[in-house]
Amino acid sequence: MSERVREILGWYGSDNPGTLANLARVMNHGRLAGTGRFVILPVDQGFEHGPARSFAPNPPGYDPRYHFELALAAGCNAYAAPLGFLEAGAAEFAGEIPLILKLNNSDTLSGGADPCPAVTGSVDDALRLGCSAIGFTIYPASAARNEMYGQIRELGHEAKRKGLAVVIWSYPRGSGISKEGETAIDVVAYAAQIACQLGAHIIKVKPPTAHIEQAAAKKVYEKERIPIATLAERVRHVVQSAFNGRRILIFSGGEAKDTAAIFEEVRAIRDGGGFGSIIGRNSFQRPRSEALDFLRQVMDIYAGKAK
Repeated sequence: MSERVREILGWYGSDNPGTLANLARVMNHGRLAGTGRFVILPVDQGFEHGPARSFAPNPPGYDPRYHFELALAAGCNAYAAPLGFLEAGAAEFAGEIPLILKLNNSDTLSGGADPCPAVTGSVDDALRLGCSAIGFTIYPASAARNEMYGQIRELGHEAKRKGLAVVIWSYPRGSGISKEGETAIDVVAYAAQIACQLGAHIIKVKPPTAHIEQAAAKKVYEKERIPIATLAERVRHVVQSAFNGRRILIFSGGEAKDTAAIFEEVRAIRDGGGFGSIIGRNSFQRPRSEALDFLRQVMDIYAGKAK
């Protein structure tokens, strides 16, 4: 085991050997094994956005097994998905790649300003499927946020007791903030802190913009002259907000975008001290060969093999 992996495991001193072993499995798998960097493939978009929006750009993606194969071939640290997608391939690919079972999901059919995802899986499902971790989304700024906080408190406690790691997607959204505020630097940093306080081992947030949403926070950012002009500076601040860098903080890829723009974003995450990326649509919506080249380039940037 590398010294970097040992160092990171040392940040989680309250966890049992089973949980630490599963964290180590994620860190020691794939092309970035042992570096403390992460590239994870998440495929919950079929549930969250619908099948055509998710898979029509690359029809092999309708088959759940395709995503296991893509994550393996690319050398990802782990593959994350809801219950149905993991059940469709967990036996065939048992032991080949660390899995993260997403335990709650939303759909786009009902609308509404305040998201409140349904619990769609259990810790026992994760154990049955051979997962290394559970995943859970919280929406700080939603009127239903306290319900989500309570749910992950209970699920996280059970997962840790049974030796699994906990990954929290922390996405500010809801009637408490503006659309621009969802990626504001103060809000994203706050979302990272909330996920840490809820006991997450790994936190996923969106890359922050320089917008400051909260008036009270704006006064502090200006008074203390917190650097937020560049994405790398903003990433560094969010990492600082995640227990001064003592929690694993990774960043989402978001909606499909230009490849050059993604690589630029990844460089900024790397330079700001972010631990890696969790990239879904920007990966699996490409033809397989293109997706593999793309993911390998992302990994090379994090590994310092590419500029």
